[in-house]
Amino acid sequence: MLKQRPRIVNLSETEPNRRRGGDLRAMLTPATVGATSGFMGLAIVQPGERIGEHYHPYSEEFVYVVSGALEVDLDGETHSLRPDQGLLIPIDVRHRFRNVGDVEARMVFHLGPLAPRPSLGHVDTEDTDEAELAAAGPHLTVHDPGQARERSGAVE
Repeated sequence: MLKQRPRIVNLSETEPNRRRGGDLRAMLTPATVGATSGFMGLAIVQPGERIGEHYHPYSEEFVYVVSGALEVDLDGETHSLRPDQGLLIPIDVRHRFRNVGDVEARMVFHLGPLAPRPSLGHVDTEDTDEAELAAAGPHLTVHDPGQARERSGAVE
């Protein structure tokens, strides 16, 4: 049996992912460190940016706000998130984050357990391509959840 080795990953080693809005950095993942129970990363969200609505059919999501002022919509109900606050998002709860402040927001996230395949881990419920995010303003139209498009399970 191979023993898993500790590994430090620097934020600068990660690639930005802007598919859902913001700058999502998957840091400690099965691919980067051999994680087997979940993955952890950092979301960097500029003023006025958001991370589009989605849900996780297999994973709980734990978030911790490091800096900035965020709002999170949980199944359509809006809540404020401030530095030094944490949040547990249960499996299947639709959620989106918005930076409602005037400075960059940083939020650590962890998802676990892993989905059976990365492609099953996230289900997007609204379009979040960069052009639409820039043009749409603070709120996007939510697609019928029955029409949700399946995307990547890991923040790649």
